[in-house]
Amino acid sequence: MGSEAQLRLPILDFTKEENLIPGSSSWLSTCTSVRQAFEEHGCFVVVYDKASNELQNGLFGSLKELFDLPTETKRRNVYEGMPLKSYVGQHPVIPLHESMGIDEGTTLEGLRCFAEKMWPGGNDEFCKYLSEYAKVAEELDRMVARMIFESYGVLEHYYTYARSTNYLLRLLSHKAPEKVEPQLGFVPHTDKSFTTILHQNHVNALMVETKDGAWIDVDFSSPTSFVVMAGDALMAWSNDRIKSPNHKVLMSGNETRYSLGLFAFYRGILQVPEELIDEEHPLQYKPFDHLALLNFTYSANMKVYCGV
Repeated sequence: MGSEAQLRLPILDFTKEENLIPGSSSWLSTCTSVRQAFEEHGCFVVVYDKASNELQNGLFGSLKELFDLPTETKRRNVYEGMPLKSYVGQHPVIPLHESMGIDEGTTLEGLRCFAEKMWPGGNDEFCKYLSEYAKVAEELDRMVARMIFESYGVLEHYYTYARSTNYLLRLLSHKAPEKVEPQLGFVPHTDKSFTTILHQNHVNALMVETKDGAWIDVDFSSPTSFVVMAGDALMAWSNDRIKSPNHKVLMSGNETRYSLGLFAFYRGILQVPEELIDEEHPLQYKPFDHLALLNFTYSANMKVYCGV
């Protein structure tokens, strides 16, 4: 095997419309590429050019405006009993990290409700840019989800899943470290979502752990780059065919990293499709309430939560 510096995530090109027409031969080929990337790495990079330069500039300008607010203002972002949706910051273990969550984050109503907590009278420009971005990320997420279901031969289950999907949009800031050496921006963890769409500015800091235990850097060199990541729920649904990858943030340099994570959650009971159970893959997980998984900490193991 080569060195860690030579390892990188697969890069899939979603810029060609002809590859994204359901039923076409190129669509089926893309479905296979998505499944294989998930099974091998748990995540991959997608080149998806639906966010204009104007949107990118407005989006990250809005995030800077948000995180420049006083800490007491940002702490208004609270979801009772749901710490993973609320404001996180000023933590001694990860002092560079701040983040806030927006439930129903792909809806204008959810964004406006959040903005009204942060600014007197709300913030129309903030909502405009976040709403435009959320539409792009949701479109990408739903496309990838359909590809997963179709590639496993269970497309009929996708429509039920899609009708019951709720999105949490999480906004993140990681300050530059005061010291020269790299500093932890966020602890190693897996996501609790079904899938996660990650996007960021030009400051690279995301690292993903491979199956062999090597940590590799994720390169967001292009503003059209998104990372699609499998969450714990997809791992359970796929009966361990796909593993949710461990990932962390390691900050260096002198610039702030702004990023967004769109987390897909199923409102209901998820279970392994019968088609994904066989001698090679015996049943690993009982049916489970996906939203209830949010009450578990990042360190919780899916086998503890719903393992057979």
